[in-house]
Amino acid sequence: MPSITRDQAIEKLRSRLTEVTDDNHSICHIAGHAGIFCHGLSQWSFEELKRRYWWLAESRPNVTREELERLANAWQVGRQQVLGTKLACDTQTIEHDTCRGWDEFDDATLARFVKELCGDIVVVHPASTA
Repeated sequence: MPSITRDQAIEKLRSRLTEVTDDNHSICHIAGHAGIFCHGLSQWSFEELKRRYWWLAESRPNVTREELERLANAWQVGRQQVLGTKLACDTQTIEHDTCRGWDEFDDATLARFVKELCGDIVVVHPASTA
């Protein structure tokens, strides 16, 4: 079984995930609606989603899940544009606002995502420190 570094796994995933996103749809939105990767915004209960996006929900006491997901998607896309990142995962690895981005996943989980999304069976290991 081929062995790749964590950075190589992330690059494989980034390449694949940017194929399914666009300027209006973050990977958080796409993953949630398609049931892929981390399951994006749909991985959390409505209460947890409101907690993670508190600044969007706080001023909208009657917000629906659908509306909050729409706002969260727009916010993620906007943060990507501000930081010049390719995916919300890249943005959140820097900001750790709503999740921890790539830091959210251990090596085994990244390997599972590479298999699911890219069709490659790999072992992921940290980059050497030498």
